[in-house]
Amino acid sequence: MEGHEHQLSLCFCDLMRLLWSLMAPCAYLSLLLTVALLLLLLGLRMWLRGRRKARRAQDGGPAVAFFHPYCNAGGGGERVLWCSVRALMDRYPAVSFAVYTGDQGVTGEQILEGARQRFNITLPRRVTFIFLRHRLLVEASSYPHFTLLGQSAGSMFLGWEALTAYVPDLYVDSMGYAFTLPIFRYLGGCKVASYVHYPTVSTDMLSVVRERNPRFNNADFISRNPVLSAVKVVYYCCFALLYGLAGSCSDVIMVNSTWTLGHILALWRSPSRTSVVYPPCDVRAFLDVPLEEEKEDEDETEEGWEELGRELGTEEGGGGGGEGWDRKCHSIVSVGQFRPEKDHQLQIRAFRKLLDRKGDGPGGRESLRLVLIGGCRNQEDEERVLMLRGLCQELGVSDRVDFKLNIPFEELKRELVDATIGLHTMWNEHFGIGVVECMAAGTVVLAHKSGGPKLDIVVPYEGRQAGFLADSEDGYAAAMETILALSPAARLEIRRNARDSVDRFSDQEFEVCFLGNMESLMRNLER
Repeated sequence: MEGHEHQLSLCFCDLMRLLWSLMAPCAYLSLLLTVALLLLLLGLRMWLRGRRKARRAQDGGPAVAFFHPYCNAGGGGERVLWCSVRALMDRYPAVSFAVYTGDQGVTGEQILEGARQRFNITLPRRVTFIFLRHRLLVEASSYPHFTLLGQSAGSMFLGWEALTAYVPDLYVDSMGYAFTLPIFRYLGGCKVASYVHYPTVSTDMLSVVRERNPRFNNADFISRNPVLSAVKVVYYCCFALLYGLAGSCSDVIMVNSTWTLGHILALWRSPSRTSVVYPPCDVRAFLDVPLEEEKEDEDETEEGWEELGRELGTEEGGGGGGEGWDRKCHSIVSVGQFRPEKDHQLQIRAFRKLLDRKGDGPGGRESLRLVLIGGCRNQEDEERVLMLRGLCQELGVSDRVDFKLNIPFEELKRELVDATIGLHTMWNEHFGIGVVECMAAGTVVLAHKSGGPKLDIVVPYEGRQAGFLADSEDGYAAAMETILALSPAARLEIRRNARDSVDRFSDQEFEVCFLGNMESLMRNLER
């Protein structure tokens, strides 16, 4: 027994001596690799600086480049991009501008024509497009697992491709790819700015996983398993740390809402460089429609309503509605892509509860309809619409629910102008351009009691109510019933307040705030 212990002791001592003898070579090797890496990074920085000098000599001045791999998509983020470029071009005529895009099969002229048609935005002078070949690296479909980490790592490679193709003086990330910021700042030697539409990871996402709530970004099999949930929490926490370090590299940080501001401050921890710049919303097309009290329309069809009342066996103005009974057919309109986070199921279920509350009498079921307007991006969205149609059949409301897919703007405008209620149900919507459009169109907005709608949009305007908020099936049903029970004059007052409040989100307001935030960086470029 003693001999065996003696042998173990000798083996342990030999092992310690071996490890000790390897410490010095490992330390030297680590130092050598560190020095080599620093020299490599320094060499790359000097090479990129030389490319920037050559580019400045060719362009005749400084350049600003926007990183927007999907600049031809035609959404709200693209409107922010083109309004930003236009504002800077008008203010700084001696500066050149470029856009990094991953769009293939289109020319720069076609992209600009699309911006003109979709947003009525025309740039005052030429912009250079840098076409990137590896946009697939940032697409979610490329990473079925660990999607956030995969997309972020992919964005770094895509950012490196962009930087080596064109070295600007000022880099602006306008799509939320925070992991490109340190590449342009430390390797490219650029000043960097960012406009954040939505944090890649948020404290709300961590709460959903911690509480094991199944949502569109937290699969059922993970929420049901405590071990997988714990692993996902650790993954999110580690990613949030890296995300915060990358984002803190930005010299100027702009966010699109108070909700986004809270999360970015918590993650990036740069309050002195962070401010809210509301996105530009094109509400002009809706503002030219006059707001009229609904009862004025009723006067034109009074005879028809009296005849209908006699057929139903009710007196004029009587029935289930009492003195405030509003006899028009009310449409409740929802505008938004058929994505899971938009929560169209909540809209349908709340509408079913509203129908149950209203009953079958005058002003009841037959006077109400729910209109779901949205776009389908792919086969998955089309299958989601089929599922929603099936839910309508199951709940017995298919005769009162209309689906309108990929409709032209004029039809969208007509539906919103004719609607009584504009419905929104997305939890923690970062801003809510669709909510702003509904308010501009003159609907009474009922939005989710969270995110941008709660903090920035559906808020009292000069002390007057501008809309309603809810966060559950019963809450939505009760709020819709309350809105419908209001007199036309009371609804008109809320609609006017809402329309007056949307001036905060105009193109002009955006340009003033955006230029104010960018002024310090742009002033240094021109020196």
